[in-house]
Amino acid sequence: MFYTRIPCPKNISHDPEYLNKATRYFPLIGWIVGSISFLAFYISSLFLSAETAVILGIIASILTTGAFHEDGFADVCDGFGGGWTKEKILMIMKDSAIGAYGAIGLVLLFLLKFKLLSESVLLFTNNNFWLQIFLLFVSAHSLSRLAAISIIFTHEYSRDDASSKSKPIAKKHSWKEVLGSFFFGLLPLLAHSFFQYQILLVLIPVFITHYFLARYFQKWIDGYTGDCLGAAQQVCEAVYYLSILLIWKFI
Repeated sequence: MFYTRIPCPKNISHDPEYLNKATRYFPLIGWIVGSISFLAFYISSLFLSAETAVILGIIASILTTGAFHEDGFADVCDGFGGGWTKEKILMIMKDSAIGAYGAIGLVLLFLLKFKLLSESVLLFTNNNFWLQIFLLFVSAHSLSRLAAISIIFTHEYSRDDASSKSKPIAKKHSWKEVLGSFFFGLLPLLAHSFFQYQILLVLIPVFITHYFLARYFQKWIDGYTGDCLGAAQQVCEAVYYLSILLIWKFI
């Protein structure tokens, strides 16, 4: 309900406590989004080129989440690109209109993800290549969501007024949320490492990216917002694909 456009039963309410408990399942949403994206890619690849299938796979993931994280990425580009104080950055990010920084950022992000993912799917050409491509899609979405959501385990929410949040975000967490997040976030990657153990090395660049993004947000706005988490997910997903290519090239 909070993380995708997939319909939920009407008797489930938007309870803040549910949102806090849902934190542990954010990487699990990556399983769902990644699976839908792969399914669109697989079906399209039977009739179209791999590049076109990748585009349709990306579109499927965006439709599933309602561009939830892409919107956060655009807001972060606008906020941090056009603001020089905490108050100004937060005010710009709260604005629903997209600016030049956000538009440019999204264009470059989609171009990068398309190119990296197109090259990544061509790496798996053995007998289990469809299974490995499936795990590539799922682990990219689950691990990037783990990297994003783990920011709330180590940093404080930036806005002083909870009513000013432009996106729903959990404010509390327990050890259950932490363990659940890491379990769902890492399991697809561990499954993929059964075929290629070197793929575990992607954890290093992804969490280095997580560290510097969290540090950057802390420096400028004293914490994070929902937009920051969305941006972190998108950036870490792109870093994941880039890391896959570098691992296959140099290791």
